[in-house]
Amino acid sequence: MWIVIKFEKNKLNFVMNNIKSTFGKDVKFYFPKVSVQKFKKRKLVEKEINLLGDYIFLSHKYLYLEKNLHNLRFTKGIKYFLEGCKNSQKEITDFIKHCKREENNKGQISPGFLNIILNKHYKFNSGPFSEKIFKIISLQKNKIDILLGNIKTTINKKEFSFSPSF
Repeated sequence: MWIVIKFEKNKLNFVMNNIKSTFGKDVKFYFPKVSVQKFKKRKLVEKEINLLGDYIFLSHKYLYLEKNLHNLRFTKGIKYFLEGCKNSQKEITDFIKHCKREENNKGQISPGFLNIILNKHYKFNSGPFSEKIFKIISLQKNKIDILLGNIKTTINKKEFSFSPSF
């Protein structure tokens, strides 16, 4: 059974070690990662970030027992876990399978992961337009026509990483 856990920032290794010591070696963790390029002090730096922020997926064969979930709730470094995971097992496993299909050989999600929707706003995560918001005008197989401010241009899907802008 998979559950979704929210952990304290910068304590991922601590949380994983606590859970392994509680449940043993049969524990599976999954957190999709994305490679992001940003400019820092005029240099392009590549950074690997968790796609889900401070959420991870956790699987163990005995998590369906209420006693184990109760013990997990009081593990140091865990803020909480999402309720209703028992009812959403199919959706969670489908999402994890979809993420794993989109991973490259380094275990990072490829930029083609998102379902791109026309006339929606997105934000660049990498490249020279990092942190800039744009609107998608039209889609082609490997190219996207975008509107960046008042400038209309075409980009290659595989060259840039972007995410929905909220």
